[in-house]
Amino acid sequence: MIGGGPAGLRAAEVASGAGKSVALFEAKPSVGRKFLVAGRGGLNLTHGEPADRFAARYSGPGQPAGLWRSLLADFGSADLRQWAAGLGIETFQATSGRVYPVEMKAAPLLRRWVARLRSQGVSLAMNHRLVAIEPMSSPPPAAAENRTGRFRLRFAHGTETTAEAVILALGGASWPETGSDGGWTEWLKPLGLSVNPLAPANCGWEHAWSPEVLARAEGKPLKNVHVRAGDALAIGELLVTRYGLEGGAIYQLGATLRAMAEPAITVDFKPTFTVERLVAKMESARRNFLDEALVRWRLGEVAHAILSRQVWTDAASLARAAKHCVIPLRGPRPIAEAISSAGGVCWSEVDGTMMVRRVPGLFVAGEMVDWEAPTGGYLMQGCFATGTRAANSAVAWLGRS
Repeated sequence: MIGGGPAGLRAAEVASGAGKSVALFEAKPSVGRKFLVAGRGGLNLTHGEPADRFAARYSGPGQPAGLWRSLLADFGSADLRQWAAGLGIETFQATSGRVYPVEMKAAPLLRRWVARLRSQGVSLAMNHRLVAIEPMSSPPPAAAENRTGRFRLRFAHGTETTAEAVILALGGASWPETGSDGGWTEWLKPLGLSVNPLAPANCGWEHAWSPEVLARAEGKPLKNVHVRAGDALAIGELLVTRYGLEGGAIYQLGATLRAMAEPAITVDFKPTFTVERLVAKMESARRNFLDEALVRWRLGEVAHAILSRQVWTDAASLARAAKHCVIPLRGPRPIAEAISSAGGVCWSEVDGTMMVRRVPGLFVAGEMVDWEAPTGGYLMQGCFATGTRAANSAVAWLGRS
């Protein structure tokens, strides 16, 4: 097992629970570092929405039809909550549908998880950064006591080991300080695997606000807005920052924005009103339409600041702008700042068991495969589900080989 994030830890747990001898190698001094970072926001483990809608949250080029319905059927939201309960961690579902530990902390869960792995005989080797994986040139002898392994793994400090099967769970390239730095893309090249470039997902996007807008709006949210990018719609919150925008609404539109030659979003500040209803609320004798809208439309300070970039001489034009405010974007924030990343090992390289087609016995899981999902528990659930599938598949493959 290579990688001590949620996908790797879950895969180690499943494989060792099935009676296999498991060694987990992690590049950092401890496992679960990204897991702990996620815990700063309360550790959103999963989401409580229906399975079909849940599965539709996952996207990625070339992704097999029905893949996520299958993955979540094997290990879904209810399974993850039951798993946490087995570690003595009670969870609850918030009104948003997001599921959290009652303690709203990651550390207690991680400590109990690692203790379980050790009790199941998993060997944990820290400070082991993998730099090469080499399939052995010939199959191992049939007698188990004489086997040398199907793979040779080399680590940065010069040591190496062999293994009968390998599960790679090395993450994407967001939060590189946790170990997810995308460095694996280089040493996978000798295997000839197709890998799509890693790109920031669930991240902020840049826009050049005027000093006047920032003075009034920086750090303040736009709540319950409708945001469009092309034909895609996201409903949620935006946050004005010194460099542009953050927030769940723009995170959901990342894949669409990355595909646009000139990325831009269109914001509806008053989604429950038509243009006609907004105009009807105004006093035709008033000349400062924007200030009147602040009161009569309950427009909000941030929307008021954004719309103040120009002078409005009639209520109808202002109403149309409030319903269709175009904000051009210069590009995403750096991948190191992103919550997650897109890109990775192409789905064409992986079969339904998460095994690499051209390298039997090599499996991949978690964010190093080319899928993405919004925040809200979907990312964590995706790592657990793919880690579970990869481990069960590796166990079954070893039994057949």
